[in-house]
Amino acid sequence: MKNKQQRDFQSRIDRSQRAEYQCQRLNQMLSKILPHNRFYAEKLSHLTLPLPSLQQLATLPYTFKDELLTGGGDVDLPANLTYPEHQYVRYHRTSGTSGRPLAVLDTAEDWIWWSDTWQYVLDAAEISPDDRALLAFSFGPFIGFWSAFDALINRGVMTIPAGSMSSLARLQLIRTSKANVLFCTPSYALHLVEVAKENQIDVADLGLQRIIVAGEPGGSIPAIRHRIETNWNARLIDHCGASEIGPWGFNAADGEGLIINEAEFIAEFRSLETNQAAKEGELSELVLTTLGRLGSPVIRYRTGDLVRPFVNHNYDSTFVFLKGGVLGRADDMMIVRGVNIFPSSIEQIIHSFPEVAEFRMIAFKKGELDSLRIEVEDRLGQPERIAKELLVRLNLKVEVTAVPLGSLPRYEMKGQRFQDRRNQT
Repeated sequence: MKNKQQRDFQSRIDRSQRAEYQCQRLNQMLSKILPHNRFYAEKLSHLTLPLPSLQQLATLPYTFKDELLTGGGDVDLPANLTYPEHQYVRYHRTSGTSGRPLAVLDTAEDWIWWSDTWQYVLDAAEISPDDRALLAFSFGPFIGFWSAFDALINRGVMTIPAGSMSSLARLQLIRTSKANVLFCTPSYALHLVEVAKENQIDVADLGLQRIIVAGEPGGSIPAIRHRIETNWNARLIDHCGASEIGPWGFNAADGEGLIINEAEFIAEFRSLETNQAAKEGELSELVLTTLGRLGSPVIRYRTGDLVRPFVNHNYDSTFVFLKGGVLGRADDMMIVRGVNIFPSSIEQIIHSFPEVAEFRMIAFKKGELDSLRIEVEDRLGQPERIAKELLVRLNLKVEVTAVPLGSLPRYEMKGQRFQDRRNQT
């Protein structure tokens, strides 16, 4: 495992040095996985190694999630395995929120790499062996907090699992275990606040100092960040990853976005407008290549995540900075009356109303046009003020209706507040 000094050094080398380092790592990976990895042996059959520079990466084909879904048989294995099945020691699955769940397998060496990449996230959160971390998740096949759990243990942190517990029991466990770090989704951090109020508990008095979130865009959305930090009196740290990729991003120092871990991932940005390499600050799709996960590599993987990349910034790192973090999903974008709309933009506005306990956005077709309606649990019962704010800030006229408190679903894992019914008849 890399030590802190090595991680700091890799985050600060200049861009040209990093390109050389990434090209070297990429060539090492390709030489090890080819020809054993049938999936990439076929996709890259005309490739001549070694690649002379990182620029050649852009000539290789993209990888799509649908390609990795083999489908069929009793055991649904991913297509991009490098080694025979008996060499893998970890089996996990994606959440399936954007399609059929994808199985992901890791070797023992890959799992060490997962822990190593997680250390960058823990560095950003300033986690030390003196901390006590509680993980508020039911530990199913979801990979994110299994990997976080082991990374924390490897750092020497007291690690407290809180799976299969009620929200109230978790709140009590935070107090009795003296946990000062909480791992959860942004949605669940807010849900715990709601449960605490119902039980006359002040979460600000529980002693949490940091809350590390993932799974949703909320951690980098200012209104959501402010709401969580204010209620808990704790610092919020965002991070981002994916089961099929790894933990690729960690919180920027000021909390206004994510930094890509370019020591372990090569990042490209595909312009939505031109389908070519995006310019700095342009809305684009994030494309990632792993450098250390040899058992289940992905090369030029189309994540579907929409971002705005910045290379020159004022942070203590030369890693690429994503202002606002992940802004949304490419397949979630709607055009409502000529306005490009992402669910995260609407979430930012709705979360600026502290009286809203929960909400749901429903996209549907009205004739040939995209339409949207929003349901809110509003303690004031005045949804028209939310509709007015959406009109002012997004130039979006949309129906907002109030529903009874407690009627909308709550989420422990990834929130599913956006329902896309545009393809339903």
